[in-house]
Amino acid sequence: MTVPAGALTAATAGSRSDQSGMRGFEVDFLPADFRVGQMRRITSAHLRLWDLTALCDTATLAVSELVTNALRHGQGNPVGLRVTSSDDELRIEVTDGNPTPARLREAGESAENGRGLLLIAALAKEWGVSTDGSMTWCSLAIPEGRS
Repeated sequence: MTVPAGALTAATAGSRSDQSGMRGFEVDFLPADFRVGQMRRITSAHLRLWDLTALCDTATLAVSELVTNALRHGQGNPVGLRVTSSDDELRIEVTDGNPTPARLREAGESAENGRGLLLIAALAKEWGVSTDGSMTWCSLAIPEGRS
């Protein structure tokens, strides 16, 4: 389920689950800086609902970095956030419509940005970019004991 940009709340963020144990939500929104915090809050609320509080800090940091990258480099295109959970993995996907793929880069010591994907690479089980370059994703291992 996709939620229109004007209808973003944790209650209407498009949560779903199926018989295989897969659950998730998807939100599409117009680019604006305040959306970063909003997407963190929506993600955190779903993780609590799914009994995945052990992943809240890491997942919300990943959402912050990926959504911020989409806002900065998405050329004004709408942004999409999809978070799905299976038995062993939480997957975070952010689309921005820009065909230029996200890439790791070296930030100088005094640089105030440029380390987002380095953080993702350090925190995630794995990460990558779609073949068309418009979606960046990462996966986090779900710890045993879960919360």
